Amino acid sequence: MRKSFEPRAWLYPEPVLVIGTYNEDGTANAMVAAWGAMSDYKQIFIALDLSHKTADNIRGRQAFTVSITDAAHIPQADYVGSVSGHDVSDKVDVAGLHVCRAEKVDAPYFEEFPLTFECSLAELDENKERVFGNIENITADECILDGRGRIDVEKLAPIAFDPVSNTYLHVSGKAGQAFHDGLVYKK
Repeated sequence: MRKSFEPRAWLYPEPVLVIGTYNEDGTANAMVAAWGAMSDYKQIFIALDLSHKTADNIRGRQAFTVSITDAAHIPQADYVGSVSGHDVSDKVDVAGLHVCRAEKVDAPYFEEFPLTFECSLAELDENKERVFGNIENITADECILDGRGRIDVEKLAPIAFDPVSNTYLHVSGKAGQAFHDGLVYKK
């Protein structure tokens, strides 16, 4: 038996993404977005309420960063995602985040989050409130790399947002092997 629900934003897992931008005065701004994903091989998509300070900053600088939130930094991400840059201009400092300048775009990233995508603005859809960013560079702290220099998801320890219970969840543990486990059905 199944139960029906009204349409809601319940697609699992929802990533917890920290979006980094520079304000007009050059100070760093951060916010959290859960409605984001890859939209192409070299492009990120974010659903972003365009009244956010971050949207103003993206319009102005034509750039932003997207960092994957890890389990170790939930309090910092939760804080910058809970207060508005319009109301709290120093929320990055309050959260104790260490600002770094992105290599390829005019946007900050934060030392605490070990995997960051540097994006140039590809499109800002004012009607549907969507931002598309071309990935210009990806930086990863060496602490999350395996012995072959690739991202190790266990070391990254990414989290996901559960919109039903408003909780953060661990994303970890191998469940299967992509492009292999389904071969049992191949004739």
